[in-house]
Amino acid sequence: MDMDDVLLRLAAVGPFFAVPHGTEPPGAGFRPLTGLYGEHLGPYVAEVGRRIGTGPGRVAASTAQFGIASRLWSLGLGCAALGGRVPDLAPDRVWWRLPAAGSLELWLPTPGEGARPAAELGATVLGNLELLEAGLRERYGVSPKVLRGNAASGLVGALRVLLDRMPGGAAVALAAGLLADGAALGGTGAFLHEEGLGVAFVRRSCCLYYKVPGGGLCGDCVLRTR
Repeated sequence: MDMDDVLLRLAAVGPFFAVPHGTEPPGAGFRPLTGLYGEHLGPYVAEVGRRIGTGPGRVAASTAQFGIASRLWSLGLGCAALGGRVPDLAPDRVWWRLPAAGSLELWLPTPGEGARPAAELGATVLGNLELLEAGLRERYGVSPKVLRGNAASGLVGALRVLLDRMPGGAAVALAAGLLADGAALGGTGAFLHEEGLGVAFVRRSCCLYYKVPGGGLCGDCVLRTR
């Protein structure tokens, strides 16, 4: 199965997993993620802060990273589970835009080029996020622990949705391996999967969402267990 077919199947999982692909973008305004992680980072975080009511500070920066990480994990883990390969998700290969209403949209111009074995899921997603996280640490003072915890939580969230729609062991094994790997997401939280019961995860950090007006504690938040 080629990557185009995998992406078409993945879109049926849900809108968060649907990523348009092909030589023509699905509308105007798409740019490579390298731009978002560079000159567009400040305006993007400011817009996230406006939407959630916190202003362009640390909470907005954490929320922005969480959303991007969740989208990349949904795409990468879904492709790995369905097709045994993942697209090359380097920042110059994934394009983005933020519509006036709605969440971040992604587009893959050439999803089959540079595709990797499923075992390289962590390398391609975390390699992408490293550039984003460097900018967020420098500009907004978000701690590496929070950002890695966000990445882990986004991975587990993607896994839960996939298991609801397409039960199977491939996605679980990939996620569990990343969450146990000290070079990837090891140490970010306690992960458990039991067949027939599902996934449990408690992270060792907080994404700061409780500081959003009207927000609360996430289901996997460390503050729930203190």
